[in-house]
Amino acid sequence: MSDSSRGDTTVRGSDAAASEMPESARWAALGALCLGFFMILVDSTIVAVANPAIMRTFGAEINAVVWVTSAYLLAYAVPLLVTGRLGDRFGQRRVYLVGLVLFTIASLWCGMSSTIEMLIVARVFQGFGAALMSPQTMAVVTRIFPRERRGVAMGLWGAVAGVATLVGPLAGGVLVDGLGWEWIFFVNVPVGVIGFALAVKYVPVLSTNPHRFDMLGMLLSGAGMFCLVFGIQEGNSFQWTTRVWVLIVTGAALLGVFVVQQARTRGEPLVPLSLFRDRNFGLANIGIATMGFAITGVMLPIMFYAQSVRGLSPTGAAMLMVPMAVFSGALAPVVGRLVDRIHPRVIAGTGFTLLIVGLGWLALVMTPDTEVWQLLLPIALIGIANAGIWSPLSATATDRLALNRAGAGSGVYNTMRQVGAVLGSAALGAMMATRLSANGITAGGSSEMDATVLPDALRAPFAAAMAESLWLPVAVLTIGLVAVLAFERPASQEGLRSTGVRSPASTA
Repeated sequence: MSDSSRGDTTVRGSDAAASEMPESARWAALGALCLGFFMILVDSTIVAVANPAIMRTFGAEINAVVWVTSAYLLAYAVPLLVTGRLGDRFGQRRVYLVGLVLFTIASLWCGMSSTIEMLIVARVFQGFGAALMSPQTMAVVTRIFPRERRGVAMGLWGAVAGVATLVGPLAGGVLVDGLGWEWIFFVNVPVGVIGFALAVKYVPVLSTNPHRFDMLGMLLSGAGMFCLVFGIQEGNSFQWTTRVWVLIVTGAALLGVFVVQQARTRGEPLVPLSLFRDRNFGLANIGIATMGFAITGVMLPIMFYAQSVRGLSPTGAAMLMVPMAVFSGALAPVVGRLVDRIHPRVIAGTGFTLLIVGLGWLALVMTPDTEVWQLLLPIALIGIANAGIWSPLSATATDRLALNRAGAGSGVYNTMRQVGAVLGSAALGAMMATRLSANGITAGGSSEMDATVLPDALRAPFAAAMAESLWLPVAVLTIGLVAVLAFERPASQEGLRSTGVRSPASTA
């Protein structure tokens, strides 16, 4: 598309010019980017509610169906370090639009898939489209908003991420029941077209920087992630044999070599490790990785429990998530306005604590005969907790990020989130299968597992397996809590008084 058709908000040249954009133009650009970002994150969790229907359609085993999610997350996570740099090199707007087109076409392919293998392949292409889009959204926000306004903008960006992961199951339930599981993918087509038009009109063209790409780093990180995730995902299927453990250890070793290689690279590393000299950036990356692990992973056991044990329809199962989505969506704007005034360890620490309590509480009440209201209470608490985590993490990570390193920084941050998500999906899938076996249920394609509702004899052990699986994300979130409690006060809050009131210098 020619530059002349890019709209009034197009900004060429330096980021100084971008900082002089009209306020309305900044928020219009943020809104356009958030629509696409919302869509790709919804697809991280929307499949969870459709898994039983997909299993029945293709006669697939649970491990194969889990790969419908894991393939997307893996293809999303692995290229992020590179795609962040692509935005710096060729322009965030251009790379974002290419990714949006690929994501939309792949969504159509997903809905038209006739086998489970075809669906998994289509999800890989969909994930790669998401990988092209995701770091560009964060990089553009970092570059067009001045530091004193960046906290609120990144708060909104983070809130979109949090709400999207919860809206996925809700949207999925309605679509699966009303139109069929294929429509959880078909719905992306019109949204993608609208998102493309808005991005063309409102997202500015920013200056680019020359980059050389670290091919060895790309190979090491990609191979390491694949070996690690594939080993965790398929471990139970292969009875955790020596071959599986060799694959997992190989993946971890390759990632270790990748880190060493990045430190020794004299040219331009894929991951500038100097980014982690900023304590808050490093801690925020730990926090977002644990959140990606937990929020993406927990939807699997919750949705299987709701449908296979409680006998709820996809819509009914999704409705259990309404309190979570409502509280998260309602509180997210409030938290967004506070992230540049209150120490991030206070907001994020409270959020992580409540999320740990909420998931543990839910694990204790996930039995076949628990009253629905007893499930809704911890689910609502999870929504409240969710609102207090995403915004302060994203705002704190980008607070000291230099504008010329926006692509690299956003690539690393988004990679950590997606690494957590793909490991969470794989680990929860493996944990579910392990606990099912421990409770006397074969996690395969048996007629009992294919049924809409399990026989009475299997409901209690199946519910126990799903509940026990939730303790894994609880343990991982504890790591995130420790990380955020070590946050330093952000640079944008250095003018704050001890009472938490902004100084005139930092007031918008």
